[in-house]
This record gives sequence, C-alpha cells and structure tokens, in this order.
Amino acid sequence: MTNQKPAVSTFKEGDEVVLAAGSNQGTTGLFVRLKTDTNWADIKERNGNIRSHPIEWLAHTKGLQL
Repeated sequence: MTNQKPAVSTFKEGDEVVLAAGSNQGTTGLFVRLKTDTNWADIKERNGNIRSHPIEWLAHTKGLQL
C-alpha cells in the first residue's frame, strides 16, 4: 500500500499553463483534465499534442513573463 495523497488542483479546463519543472520546462499549453491518478494531468500543448505531466510541475501562465 502506498501513502500517496492526491494533489489539490487549482487548475480548471482551458487554463493556460506552463511546465515550471521537469525535462520540458517552459512548454506552454492548456489544462485539459486531471488523470485518474490526480497527481497527473493532461495538457494540450501548442502543437496540438495532448501529453500527461505531473501536476506539481504546472504553473498558471497568467502574470508570468514567458
């Protein structure tokens, strides 16, 4: 049994997000949905691809200089 807490999401569908951490740091896109494992989310990247990333890597782009 794992002691995994679900992430608390402040993101909603259509929010503009950026990967603030990880190997693809700086990638922007739109928040699509949380995965079944709520520590992960689907993001629609600018090129149209939908990819999954850990939610802890995401940040809202509003107010950020990109």
